Amino acid sequence: MAVDLLLGLQWGDEGKGKIVDVMTKDYDIIARFQGGPNAGHTLEFDGIKHVLHTIPSGIFHPKALNLVGNGVVIDPVIFKRELDNLAPFGIEVNKKLLISRKAHLILPTHRLLDAASEAAKGKAKIGSTLKGIGPTYMDKTGRNGIRVGDIELPKWKKKYRALANKHEAMIASYKVDIQYNLAELEKDFFEAIETLKTLQFIDSEAFLFQAMDEGKSILAEGAQGSLLDIDFGTYPFVTSSNTTAAGACTGLGVAPNKIKEVFGIFKAYTTRVGSGPFPTELFDEVGATMGRVGNEFGATTGRPRRCGWLDLVALKYAVSINGVTQLMMMKGDVLSGFKTLKVCTAYQYQGETITHFPYDIDPELVKPVYTELPGWKEDLTRMTQAEELPKELIGYIDFLEAELKVPIKIVSVGPDRKQTILR
Repeated sequence: MAVDLLLGLQWGDEGKGKIVDVMTKDYDIIARFQGGPNAGHTLEFDGIKHVLHTIPSGIFHPKALNLVGNGVVIDPVIFKRELDNLAPFGIEVNKKLLISRKAHLILPTHRLLDAASEAAKGKAKIGSTLKGIGPTYMDKTGRNGIRVGDIELPKWKKKYRALANKHEAMIASYKVDIQYNLAELEKDFFEAIETLKTLQFIDSEAFLFQAMDEGKSILAEGAQGSLLDIDFGTYPFVTSSNTTAAGACTGLGVAPNKIKEVFGIFKAYTTRVGSGPFPTELFDEVGATMGRVGNEFGATTGRPRRCGWLDLVALKYAVSINGVTQLMMMKGDVLSGFKTLKVCTAYQYQGETITHFPYDIDPELVKPVYTELPGWKEDLTRMTQAEELPKELIGYIDFLEAELKVPIKIVSVGPDRKQTILR
């Protein structure tokens, strides 16, 4: 049995949580494979809005098991808060939620180290969410990290203390004013560790091997977006994990030849949170309208998202890197009312026109080349069938499919799980 993979193709915030929630009915297992509580996956149904940060987006469905894979980094305090938020809904998390023993833990000092590092950068800061993600992955690759499986061992607190002491020395070396009370932070941390221990810890790769042998259907859920990938994103303004399809292999222990469908999610326009280059960013009323109508605020940080026209150069790049087999276009409803739409189909780059994504997309080097398409004025939010979509939107989709050479199978016309049109 193969594994299907769902991931974002832009700078995150594409709407992955909603689509995973919509698709979960067709799967036995939903598995997060990378990132941490810097993710904000928003689900909306029955008049209630839910935001998940670490827990997979299939948790609200009675059938599916939800796995936090080895490639994920877990902040026990935030994780406990997520569990508390789920409590009113009667979800049996101790039966439905599985945690890989190989997943790494975010310590309180990881978050402090993140804040100190970002403060020391001054104007060159990368726009970190300050959740301790980067320092945790640094300890992972530096072979110093603490994993979920460690907390089952009797001497794990000794290992914790040695690492926390090392972190405090590093924080001091930054020579920035970071005020904190570690004893207070540790109290919350160790209480949350006890909550974490009530869940099922598993050898997740063995679990997935067996599930595939038994013919179980598995959907791997990515976080962030392809343009934030540590290798292929707009470095250094990226996250600290592999957000592309390859990350599912390392983040779950799934072999490349076991991946079947790769579902790529993108917005009908482009957004970005935090710092970093953004060729199609708009600074006018059009961009402000996109942000206002699209409610473009980070689900994790609350920061306003920068908005701009769809960048097909970047999108083609993400489609190629991930081997996308099906596309899903989100927030088509936000573009209703614009008389003319623009799509970036090439860059002016150092005096020449290019259609590939270059090494550096700094605004001093890159200027977008646009193709204009007619907009539509109809309200899409009440539409339920592909036949109802206005002809201009169909033309927009046809244009994108011709450029990307991958079919757009889903069009989202609102935040609710019911506002999803299959093509």
